[in-house]
Amino acid sequence: MNGEAVEEGKWSGVFPAATTQFGSDDSLDIESTLAHLDVMLKAGVHGFVMMGTVGENCSLELEEKRELLQAVVAHIGGAVPVLAGVSEYTTSQACRTAGMASDAGVDGLMVLPAMVYKTDRRETIAHFQAVAGATDRPIMIYNNPVSYGVDIQPETFEAFVDEPRFTCIKESSEDPRRITSLRNLYGDRFQLFAGVDDLVLESFVLGIDGWVSGLVNAFPDENRLIWDLVQAGRWEEAQAVYRWYTPLLKLDTLPKLVQYIKLAVAECGYGSERTRAPRLAIEGAEREEVLAIIRKGIETRPDPSAFGMQ
Repeated sequence: MNGEAVEEGKWSGVFPAATTQFGSDDSLDIESTLAHLDVMLKAGVHGFVMMGTVGENCSLELEEKRELLQAVVAHIGGAVPVLAGVSEYTTSQACRTAGMASDAGVDGLMVLPAMVYKTDRRETIAHFQAVAGATDRPIMIYNNPVSYGVDIQPETFEAFVDEPRFTCIKESSEDPRRITSLRNLYGDRFQLFAGVDDLVLESFVLGIDGWVSGLVNAFPDENRLIWDLVQAGRWEEAQAVYRWYTPLLKLDTLPKLVQYIKLAVAECGYGSERTRAPRLAIEGAEREEVLAIIRKGIETRPDPSAFGMQ
């Protein structure tokens, strides 16, 4: 996987939360989706998360999810790990999706709490444990209370320590202190991934293993550049790239992140900005404001070769 053997469920590096591309008739465009993955793979990403929030999970039918995952797994061919998002309204639906994704050959799952209903601690634990029982694949637990209303507190992960399928936590609470709390409580029991793009350098300082990113869909070379600089301990240079990148990364934290990221993808020539309703293309002053951020980022983007990284 990118030339290195990877132990099952021991993920690290830059993992795009990949977009799902659609045709002009709103149909699933697998060919364009795969072409976009190739762009990011060439840039050196370390894995993919399909059907996350940016991948419009809840806009896909179950059979579309199956078709997409089978195509991606076959196309990637084991070059890097492929994870499937599991984001459903009920626990039984999540279990069916987890089983389907496992059968499709994914390397792991990124599991969210049940959608819409805000589970309490006992219900949240039961949901994740049930999904773990429906698959033989390693699981990344996705904690995003800002977007989904369920906050998995650091102490709650004690309930998942003895289940070997739980290997990783994607921490998106917008509180980097959680990273230290998780390390203090569990050491290296879980891999820790950052999930908030404009907090990633702060998270690297605190000791994460990887980064599930949205803007990497449009700027894969720059994401990989930050990762490489951090791994080399070149913090001042990483900080300079991060300062350039931050206005773009903030687009990942807003309610219309999917539209914004897909617009950036289109501006960079990697795909279409089409989303499925109820998401609509942004327009008017909002569109001009976002395009100004994207175009300035493109015009002023750093050259990885100037850092000796390519």
